[in-house]
Amino acid sequence: QVQLVESGGGLVQAGGSLRLSCAASGRTFSSYDMGWFRQVPGKEREFVAAITWSGGATYFTNSVKGRFTISRDNAKNTVYLQMNSLKPEDTGVYYCAAKHTASYDFWGQGTQVTVSS
Repeated sequence: QVQLVESGGGLVQAGGSLRLSCAASGRTFSSYDMGWFRQVPGKEREFVAAITWSGGATYFTNSVKGRFTISRDNAKNTVYLQMNSLKPEDTGVYYCAAKHTASYDFWGQGTQVTVSS
């Protein structure tokens, strides 16, 4: 069982930056692949970025490549999403999630990111 708590969201102007954090409970954090997703009202939750359990590989949706980075600190049970050059279309509730096998089994409560134009 993993409990996830996101933080770091807020209001930022277009072109600005935010860093989201996701703190995990449990001693098995380092065995989970981690992902970030976002959702806006009326739309399905979409994949943003992911990182493997070791941090050896990262993945991004095309719209954030070159602007977002994902990292993790297994000693601190934390995964980060650094978001630069933010655009209004990046607005949404951002969720982190943990995957042990084939699917993301554990989700945080989300943190709101609002990018003003």
